[in-house]
Amino acid sequence: MAADPLTRLLALRKLPARRIVGLMSGTSGDGVDAALVAVVGSGTRTRVRLLAFESVPFSEGLREEILALPEANTQAVTDLNAGLGEAFAEAALAVIAKAELTPEDVHLVGSHGHTARHHPRRATLQLGEAAVIAERTGLPVISDFRARDVAAGGEGAPLVPLVDWLLFRAPDRVRGLLNIGGIANLTVVTPSLDEVLAFDTGPGNMALDLVSRAVWGEPFDRNGSRAASGTADLDLLAELLRHPFLAQPPPRSTGRELFGSILVDALLPRFRGREEDLLATLTALSAEAVHHAYRNFVLPRGAVQELVVSGGGVHNKTLMGHLARCFAPIPVRSLLEVGMDPDAKEAVAFAVLANESLFANPGNLPAATGAAGSRILGKITL
Repeated sequence: MAADPLTRLLALRKLPARRIVGLMSGTSGDGVDAALVAVVGSGTRTRVRLLAFESVPFSEGLREEILALPEANTQAVTDLNAGLGEAFAEAALAVIAKAELTPEDVHLVGSHGHTARHHPRRATLQLGEAAVIAERTGLPVISDFRARDVAAGGEGAPLVPLVDWLLFRAPDRVRGLLNIGGIANLTVVTPSLDEVLAFDTGPGNMALDLVSRAVWGEPFDRNGSRAASGTADLDLLAELLRHPFLAQPPPRSTGRELFGSILVDALLPRFRGREEDLLATLTALSAEAVHHAYRNFVLPRGAVQELVVSGGGVHNKTLMGHLARCFAPIPVRSLLEVGMDPDAKEAVAFAVLANESLFANPGNLPAATGAAGSRILGKITL
């Protein structure tokens, strides 16, 4: 008699390596990042090898539904949950095919989902129905990682810091791991897990992408070239740097509710005819917010020896130039120099977190999220 699905799932622990798909949709709402990873071990013995990475854009219709989420009714949210499940499943199958494998060659999916609402320490809602992913791929899915941390009194984010420590710690240095997606988040990776510090620094690419779409009909400022052609408005930059979130000490997390359309829609009329200057200002803001957080909340505990950047922001030369100037003489480099595709890191992280959940290991860092304690994260769909 064949083993039941739960027994088969737990049997994955005995494999020398597990092939896991990690799925991530960031706050920018551009599409799904999918990473197929071979994971060996768990906990401090975790080792990964990236087998394939694929970024699958959302259809324009699905993206419009995502952008309309702040005003969406329950029917729209319900439909979007199913639609995103289909998109996540499509991305999972695409990355498996890119690795020249079949779903039968893969063991598990870890899906972050797409954040529809996030109220730190109160409630969080991730869309992208795991049952749809399981049905389309035929694979068990671990999803909805934030909810347990929030239930334990935490922010529910950031959740990548544990993975940053597992994969990128070094015995002889303190690293700053900066991921610039829609929101930017920083993990200070020390040799000791007890000393790791992590939090959202503030805006990343989200506001830049919204300006690019609204003004030029482009999904993002390629290479930061439009920002480079503008001049930052120093008065506005100083005003934005006084945002209450930027003064809030960690643990802290944020999202579209503070640095999305609510910010951009108020600024676009003020910069009509000077949109490049607005983009230059917001690009400078993303870098200055990171340095502001570093100076106020990290440096009093000790300096980092290097800043390692991942996420879409690593391709924005203007933003990276701002970071290099802010942090000099500390080197600012791409995660690629540390051995991983900088676009794949967060998708890889949710494959690793799914592996930790499989082994019943905690996936959160209470020092980063403010939760009452370590918790096993995620929900299992067999």
